[in-house]
Amino acid sequence: MALAEYHLRKSKIISGLDEAGRGCLAGPVVAAAVILPEGFNDPVLNDSKKLTEKQRNLLRHHIENRALCYAVAFVFPNRIDEINILRASIEAMHVALDSLSVRPEYLLVDGNTFYAYKDTPHECVIKGDGQFLSIAAASILAKTYRDEYMKEQHYNFPTYGWVRNKGYPTREHRKGIAVHGPCGLHRKSFRLTPEQKLF
Repeated sequence: MALAEYHLRKSKIISGLDEAGRGCLAGPVVAAAVILPEGFNDPVLNDSKKLTEKQRNLLRHHIENRALCYAVAFVFPNRIDEINILRASIEAMHVALDSLSVRPEYLLVDGNTFYAYKDTPHECVIKGDGQFLSIAAASILAKTYRDEYMKEQHYNFPTYGWVRNKGYPTREHRKGIAVHGPCGLHRKSFRLTPEQKLF
């Protein structure tokens, strides 16, 4: 699989965008924006879901050290509950773009939905983290930053097993909610237990 975009748009500064945590019951949704230098490559770099935790952490340092610039943004559960997870995911991407030290001229976005960012042209790419280097790099940063945050929160809320499930709806996590109830990091607009009714 060839992960590259610079041979397509050499004249443009491209930022890849991706998020992590949309399907979680707890914690923030995290987005990253990454601008890589022309010629950047790493044979291991791929969709973060296809890599081991060790590979992701090693790649994170490689990306951070070699990227022209990058930014990571968090949108927390109260905001997710207020505007819904799709809007929150895109809001996190916009906040990450606002934080870049270099303004991109073209955006490659993982997925099929994005709201225009200023006057910057964009392209949505389904499964883009397996096709384009800059999206793959953004997926690595979003995933590793979010996992790191949820591991830290595990020690504040140990009954949910976040050090293992990172807030995703595993049996262990749902059991913790059923026994102890939700905490302040849970997304109240999500179905936290199978029998919960949403109004």
